[in-house]
Amino acid sequence: MRWRARERRHRDHGERLLMRTALVVLGALAAAAVVDLVSGVLVRRIARGRYKWLLEPLRHACRRPAATVLLVGALYFALPPGPAGWQGYLRHAILLVLIAVGAWLVIKALHVAEAVAFSRLPSDLITSRRVRRARTQIRPVRRLTVAVVTIVAVGLIVITFRPVRLFGISVLTSAGVIGALIGLSARTALGNAFAGIQVAFADGLHVGDVLVVDGEWGRVEEVKLTNVVIRLWDERMLNLPTTYFTERPFQNWTRNESRVIGKIQLHVDHTADLDDLRRESRRLIEESPLWDRDRWVLQMVDATPQTVVLQVEASAADGASAWDLRCDLREGLIRYLRDHHPQWLPRTRSQYQP
Repeated sequence: MRWRARERRHRDHGERLLMRTALVVLGALAAAAVVDLVSGVLVRRIARGRYKWLLEPLRHACRRPAATVLLVGALYFALPPGPAGWQGYLRHAILLVLIAVGAWLVIKALHVAEAVAFSRLPSDLITSRRVRRARTQIRPVRRLTVAVVTIVAVGLIVITFRPVRLFGISVLTSAGVIGALIGLSARTALGNAFAGIQVAFADGLHVGDVLVVDGEWGRVEEVKLTNVVIRLWDERMLNLPTTYFTERPFQNWTRNESRVIGKIQLHVDHTADLDDLRRESRRLIEESPLWDRDRWVLQMVDATPQTVVLQVEASAADGASAWDLRCDLREGLIRYLRDHHPQWLPRTRSQYQP
């Protein structure tokens, strides 16, 4: 009879516990729904004013993770710590979910902060150096903070398991060689990550800058923590590790301003009339829509026994326009020499004629 009474008491206790758990779940759901509804009303009221640009996207993007955090948090704090049975395992599982959804909420908020920051900047990446610098710095910082939040969340999840926590502490205190091995294996990735932060804040290059790297020129498409993406002049995409820009030299044509000076060189005969070529160069440059009406010049920069070297410089709004302007000037001057003054083209003299 005693074991039957004990079994009945255990069964009643289990039923009461299940009933209480069900009530807690329903109460948590109701509380989360009420908090979500109230917060939505408050955000909509506040968003009518000066903070609408921030609160509306934050509310739209973080609504689900915030509601999940409220629900899981209510469940965790509503369930009392129980014995090492199914109730303890349930509470531990809820704690793991709470850590994960908390990290999800923070990451969502970071993405919203990045998007809002970009939306508040002017859309013209070419003319505004301040905008390009801000875009270059914001994205690596967001990616770094997302990585930190993820690592912290994983660490918090791991240390909730007591055997794993004790084992990890014993390994770290007794075998430092493991840490050295991990550091060596992650040296390249960490080096690129720190180089990405250095590139972002060293003010050496920005998104939208025109660079010359190993003889190839292109525009910076994206600056990441571990690599930089450059769109070359022929639409190829060049991916370079960020350590490249901290260890090797490169040319930045638009570090201080977006305007680019394009230059071409021509070899002509010593008898060429520079004033005539200067007038033709001026006509070609002024008729080109690619010239930004700022500066141009034609100069003799070198002389060889057979030819003289002329250099024509003209400014353009950006790197792509400067490239096209250079091609047009080279083509126009060569056509002018061929059609009107072929005697000024380079030629080889076999003997001296006084």
